[in-house]
Amino acid sequence: MWQVNDAHEILDRTLFAGATTQYLNRNSIPTSVRAHRPKARSFIWLLYAVAAVVTALATNVQASDRAPRYDHIVVVVMENHSFDKIFSADKASYLRSLGKNGAVFTRSYGVAHPSQPNYFALFSGSTHGVKDDKSHDINKPNLASAMAGAGKRFVGYVEKGSPRKHNPWESFATAKGVEQPLNAFPSNFGSLPPVSFVIPNLLNDMHDGTIAQADIWLRNHLGGYASWAIQNNSLLIVTFDEDDYHAGNRIFTVLYGARIKPGRYVTKINHYSVLRTIEDIEGIDPIGASAKVNSIAGIWYGP
Repeated sequence: MWQVNDAHEILDRTLFAGATTQYLNRNSIPTSVRAHRPKARSFIWLLYAVAAVVTALATNVQASDRAPRYDHIVVVVMENHSFDKIFSADKASYLRSLGKNGAVFTRSYGVAHPSQPNYFALFSGSTHGVKDDKSHDINKPNLASAMAGAGKRFVGYVEKGSPRKHNPWESFATAKGVEQPLNAFPSNFGSLPPVSFVIPNLLNDMHDGTIAQADIWLRNHLGGYASWAIQNNSLLIVTFDEDDYHAGNRIFTVLYGARIKPGRYVTKINHYSVLRTIEDIEGIDPIGASAKVNSIAGIWYGP
């Protein structure tokens, strides 16, 4: 975060870069230069006035524990890789760049094995007792129904070939009609719904494909949105359903976008924490187990 003197320091470096400490006799300064001294002095004072305004604005940029009200949130869910495998992978260059310039959590965890209950947890605040990847029909509240109840849209953008176990809304009676094909993801990002999930297929989510393949896919499909989000009060969340079946179930989760303080954060979070954060941003009541956890805090810039 900017310090109070940063603007003045930048100004001083700009004005006096390369200057020597030699003093000049007034008569040694050419008349043409002396004639312009009032204008030069006025220009310098103008720059200092601008610096004062910049300083005032910078001083008002406070760190906040409360998430801002974003215009758009996009959540991407990848598959079956531990935090260490992603964070240390040379071929995950885009994911690592998001981590470098966003808020990456070193203690983020899935809540179950196998995949499907993790998607249920992220979408509805509960695994609903599911311990497999079979088809289930559930009539419980979820993020889509909560958004609809608040008069807001939710869309699940699904790439062709993604199975039902990765598309949680397909299992909920109160979330019918929210799914769209991935090619419906708008190029005009301002027309996105307030909250959307993006689900790659098995080749592009690291389930069957490689880390490098998924990383390239993510850059190609969400890189434009990520860059746009920074300047347009929007947020990208990239997370994983579960790790590669280690006992800890530690996964890679990064939040990237406007008003994010970049860094590595050691706060322990899980799918319920991410859901609770989305709910708080949208101003909707927490669902299921998300009501028992805290929203993500300490990573935001804002009043």
